[in-house]
Amino acid sequence: MNYPEGHNLLQDKTVVVTAAAGTGIGSATARRCLEEGASVVISDHHERRLAETLDALKSEHNGRVAAVTCDVTDEDQVQALVHGAASTFGRIDVMINNAGLGGTKSVLDMTDDEWSRVLDVTLNGTFRCTRAALKQMVAQGDGGAIVNNASVVGWRAQRGQAHYAAAKAGVMAFTRCAAMDAAAYKIRVNAVAPSLAAHPFLAKVTSEELLTELAEREAFGRAAQPWEVANVMVFLASDYASYMTGEVVSVSSQHP
Repeated sequence: MNYPEGHNLLQDKTVVVTAAAGTGIGSATARRCLEEGASVVISDHHERRLAETLDALKSEHNGRVAAVTCDVTDEDQVQALVHGAASTFGRIDVMINNAGLGGTKSVLDMTDDEWSRVLDVTLNGTFRCTRAALKQMVAQGDGGAIVNNASVVGWRAQRGQAHYAAAKAGVMAFTRCAAMDAAAYKIRVNAVAPSLAAHPFLAKVTSEELLTELAEREAFGRAAQPWEVANVMVFLASDYASYMTGEVVSVSSQHP
């Protein structure tokens, strides 16, 4: 697999990416958007990792990247993210809602707090950021695109993932309905549904045995690299997907 060169798919657009600190899908997406010509605002609730990611991206794309700390469970911080991004670069063309929280816990042992926390970050956070971005895009008056990060577990059963699966299935349904609400304003709302993407945070919340089992189910016998998921997000954000809205695109080689 070869890392793709940029082709200016997002030239002169401003993109906001949530949960973009570290080495996961969010930071890979921010990097790919920059490589495709966009100005990018990265966001995360983890200030140190966000600053480190900003420094790394600035070393290659100085002047086209900024950072705003944001916890997507806090409405005031979400508003500050959207307003800050629009103030920095003059507008928002694309919102990429990558923030999500997982973990493995049986329904028999799951507490209300564990259930609610996953849904608040993963589903409610996507709603808050989408609502704020839509209002900004509608005020701008010339369309836009929102790309949400769902998961194949929104379709498929997996032991210990009831809270995460419910949240991601909610993201899928929310994406379809939000797309209908936004269509009149020429704003597209789509989502990706990755199966398995390799990054250090996943290894911290999932056993090595389960990761090996999941990788063996994939047609290529491996997890996706974060940038392989980011490529599909970039496509959905770009004008190449101009007739797509309300769609959930599987980024997977896994089959039942």
